[in-house]
Amino acid sequence: MNIFATKNTMQSSNLQTVYLLLGSNLGNREEILEKAIVLLRTEVGVIKAQSQYYHTAPWGVTNQPDFINLALAISTSLSPLEVIQKTQSIENQLGRVRKEKWGARLIDIDIIFYGAEILDLPNLKVPHPLMQERDFVLTPLVEIASDFVHPVLGKSVFMLKQELNQTPTE
Repeated sequence: MNIFATKNTMQSSNLQTVYLLLGSNLGNREEILEKAIVLLRTEVGVIKAQSQYYHTAPWGVTNQPDFINLALAISTSLSPLEVIQKTQSIENQLGRVRKEKWGARLIDIDIIFYGAEILDLPNLKVPHPLMQERDFVLTPLVEIASDFVHPVLGKSVFMLKQELNQTPTE
């Protein structure tokens, strides 16, 4: 299966790169992530880059199974609000049930960046407001977008990862 196949209905103008983080810590995690990737390619746009899978400890609520996370760069003609609608629809199609903030889930798809846009809407904040504090976001993201500059912080993904690794933990 070629994950980098083009989407025939896309036009080359008005394309934006959206960076997504996918995670799963319930069920057959790899299978769920693969299904999400197929649906994202069908409904959101052309996958330009994909990180490897990373096994990560849970963040926020720690008494739950470990996650598998990966990052995607997708070229899309959709607006940020259309992307969030599509990603939430995909989560629902794959059986996500929202019970507890930061709790266990079959699938989670977060928009990390939408080009260099800055959005602060009730249902969408871009760049993702906590991404620079989360190694499970930065590790896969640095693999596919190390030079991308955070539009608010003015630092590359690589630099944010370096800074996080140098932050002492308590």
